[in-house]
Amino acid sequence: MSKAELLAPAGNLEKLKIAVLYGADAVYVGGQQYGLRQAADNFEVEELEEALDFAHSRGVKLYVTLNMIPHNQDLVGLKEYVNTLAELGVDAVIVADPGVLSVVQKVAPELEIHLSTQANNVNWQSVNFWAKQGVKRVILARELNLGEIKEINQRVEVDTEAFIHGAMCISYSGRCLLSNYLVNRDSNRGQCAHSCRWNYSLVEEQRPGQYHPVFEDQSGTYIFNSKDLCMIEYIPELMATGLSSFKIEGRMKSINYVATVTNIYRQAIDTYLAAPGEYQFQKEWLTELQKISHRHYSTGFYLGEPGPAGQNYDSSAYLRNYDFMGLVQEYLPASQEAVVEVRNKFFVNDVVEFFGPETDTFTQPLEYIKNEEGELIVDAPHPHQLITIPVSQPVQKYDLLRREK
Repeated sequence: MSKAELLAPAGNLEKLKIAVLYGADAVYVGGQQYGLRQAADNFEVEELEEALDFAHSRGVKLYVTLNMIPHNQDLVGLKEYVNTLAELGVDAVIVADPGVLSVVQKVAPELEIHLSTQANNVNWQSVNFWAKQGVKRVILARELNLGEIKEINQRVEVDTEAFIHGAMCISYSGRCLLSNYLVNRDSNRGQCAHSCRWNYSLVEEQRPGQYHPVFEDQSGTYIFNSKDLCMIEYIPELMATGLSSFKIEGRMKSINYVATVTNIYRQAIDTYLAAPGEYQFQKEWLTELQKISHRHYSTGFYLGEPGPAGQNYDSSAYLRNYDFMGLVQEYLPASQEAVVEVRNKFFVNDVVEFFGPETDTFTQPLEYIKNEEGELIVDAPHPHQLITIPVSQPVQKYDLLRREK
């Protein structure tokens, strides 16, 4: 059975390393221009070089987003940038606009092109059309169910990709104008203000200042807000569609999110591929995905169009049951201690949980904390501060620590 690619997001170099180490087969990143996540850290050219070295040395592919819908002024410098990407040796670029596609083909005809979900492909005829234009992979629209995806893959010869986890947009596969209308920030050019997540109330024209909830909830309702996608319970069904790549959303998310989601889907996919006939969903996978910051989960359109309960989104608030505490930088076997880079404030006697790609999850209280000078301290308040703590089991660099709220 062919191995579906697990494609993880990487908003910066640190997140890329985490995605690779926690099980991604490929990562997708954005440069400083031409992508749809301009608020992310994104990659300078020098960082792309380091990222490629790190990924390729571990057999992982790297794709770069060029998926904005550009206006005339946005095309300035595009040819030069595409040429730079080709010279660096990126594995593919992700485009949404035919003009951008034509520039890539002219400047770097050897560069593999993936068509973004922003291009809204919902049928096999359109997928075949783009294949004739030289596209090697089509990222399908989010509005498809499992049966539709399977039929598409039976009728096309190019690779297909689909999102299986992460935030969703109420617009048609991301082509949204709400942000443009309300705050003059163009979602399709990387400047989305997430207007769909705001709390809205109704005002009648002749009664200015009198705000009425759109729904019976007195605090209003988030009428444009969507739940988060989670397909961890449906790995066999996803495999049966013939998808070539399973994509995780989240270039704006934390390294805790990237590590946890990538690691869990890696486990589920590998478990299935090892013995498809004996595969069983493990509840602890979903439990782990509940530990990251997320909205209520949904299966999106995969199992059919969402019914009334699936569309009743009464809050855009994230569920945060755990705090991401820190990142292991070194294990000291002689003293059974770990050097940790702080991300949230530590206190002595905190009960923390360790996990990593090769470290079984375990919890323990912090009996003591030492600063960089080796002095005992009662807390570690500063982000990126290095501390030393005792560990009851061996850990590895890039293992993560979290604490239940």
